[in-house]
Amino acid sequence: MNMIMFSCLMMYCSGIVSLCMARKHIMLSLLSLEFIILSLFCIFMVFLSDMNSESYMLLVFLTFSVCEGVAGLSVLVMMIRSHGNDHLVSINLSTC
Repeated sequence: MNMIMFSCLMMYCSGIVSLCMARKHIMLSLLSLEFIILSLFCIFMVFLSDMNSESYMLLVFLTFSVCEGVAGLSVLVMMIRSHGNDHLVSINLSTC
């Protein structure tokens, strides 16, 4: 059980590091966020299986994570249509 928790925490830490390093493209940031959500799901699953409780919260968590992914992809599509790429440098906040 400790090895599983350690691997999930390492997944979370590597997701945070990749999110901090992927600052040029929105797509890489979204992939890093999804990896963090996946590692949090694994941690949540280990805790719930350890406590022998109901797993309905896992379905709620998955629902919210899917909604977060859809919102991120829709923002990405809108940005690509308006600016032509997903570079964060091409966004000018004074034109919004």
